[in-house]
Amino acid sequence: MKAAQGIAREQLTQVGDIARAIIEEVGKAFIGSPAIVESLLTALVARGHVLIEGYPGVAKTTLVKAFSHTLGCHFRRIQFTPDLLPSDITGTYILDMRTNTFVLREGPVFTNVLLGDEINRAPAKTQSALLEAMQEHQVTIEGETRALAAPFIVLATQNPIEQEGTYPLPEAQVDRFLIKLRMGYPEPADEKRMLLTYDRPPPPVKPVVGPEDVLRMQALAQEVFVAEELCDYILGLTTHTRNHPRVYLGASPRAALALLHAAKAVALLRGRDYVLPDDVRAMAPLVLAHRVIVTPDAELEGATGVAVVAEALDKVAFKTPRR
Repeated sequence: MKAAQGIAREQLTQVGDIARAIIEEVGKAFIGSPAIVESLLTALVARGHVLIEGYPGVAKTTLVKAFSHTLGCHFRRIQFTPDLLPSDITGTYILDMRTNTFVLREGPVFTNVLLGDEINRAPAKTQSALLEAMQEHQVTIEGETRALAAPFIVLATQNPIEQEGTYPLPEAQVDRFLIKLRMGYPEPADEKRMLLTYDRPPPPVKPVVGPEDVLRMQALAQEVFVAEELCDYILGLTTHTRNHPRVYLGASPRAALALLHAAKAVALLRGRDYVLPDDVRAMAPLVLAHRVIVTPDAELEGATGVAVVAEALDKVAFKTPRR
């Protein structure tokens, strides 16, 4: 299954060391599962974005801020509110009285790591201001298109839509997120650690890498080998969601491509230059579930995209290549 020409062993070792260092550094401020941090790092290396959903007070913002500090990249935050305007995200032209010309006052989207805090507190018009930035890595302001910095990643948090005062994200925008993480309440042991250490400020989170390091890891992820049988396996999973009788909208071709990118990124972070079926299985619930929309009747009965993807993983088998 491995490619004839792969990534140098030294590079794989270096990426693995970086991943472990980032997870350890984030753990200084965020008390929770290291798998959550690995998922954020996977999205970063795969050039994707992350939507983190969880109840208020489960340290979503703490997680994102700690993770961004380890990257050594420029970081900005947007607190989404019902009165937030699209120009508050992208920026706007203002009159410079000294030169009597209009100059662009750049919005917070001009950064490397953008935290969209409580993104579903703003109406759809404002949320959609991020669509072009997330997909094309550019923004258009009053007819002028400007490229964003590289690397660029959006880490958005949201409360469950059942909470009062929230707006469901448009389907098109949800599809732009490579991964959706669902953060529940912490484990009893982790919550006890919070209670025992709440009165002591956590040690400062230090940068582990810089923008150039991130770009190199993203380039290496593109070189990870994927066997044709694994592409068939990914297509089998997405096709299962489209043909499911309880599904209104299945995983799109973009979702299949996203799963491929995520599997390549997680393989690289785990020290391999080739993808295994386990990499696909590990990322499928995070990449596909939020893109699957069940029928209204099925939703009333409690069916979810998570359950549909779990069923696909159970019923769709990876076909080992014949020798």
